[in-house]
Amino acid sequence: MRVVAAAATLAGALALTACSSDGGSEGDAAPSGSASASADTGGGTGGGTGGGSASAAGALEGSWLATTDGKAVALVITGKQAGLFATGGTVCSGTAGEEGGMRMIRLKCTDGSKDRATGMVESLDKTSLKVTWEGGMGAETYTKAEGGKLPTGLPTANLGS
Repeated sequence: MRVVAAAATLAGALALTACSSDGGSEGDAAPSGSASASADTGGGTGGGTGGGSASAAGALEGSWLATTDGKAVALVITGKQAGLFATGGTVCSGTAGEEGGMRMIRLKCTDGSKDRATGMVESLDKTSLKVTWEGGMGAETYTKAEGGKLPTGLPTANLGS
């Protein structure tokens, strides 16, 4: 039952984040499609060869899910804005984009945690995002959620324990 509750919580967080876009009320599906088309531009080493911060943020755009230390983690990137939600109550917000030739994510968490304050994108493709956090978290690998659905194969055992 906890797995279902955790999945429902993440789905709700994803839905709320999608609704907070600065666009109209019906444009939620468009960013995911455009992110998928441009997600393979960086070569996997954090720096991209084409474009500025808008293209780097566009490649990162979408809803990304992971399981870390038995907790579900959702990283949602819309334009240059980023939000992170984890079971147990962690809520963070900030920015995502290119800085000095590297794709970076900078977050401030409501609980004061610095574990995910600054992250560098190590690799990125259509379905996977690897971020190395400078804080205590280290590397996390996320799977892309498409169309508001949880990706297949996402580990869900003992979430939120």
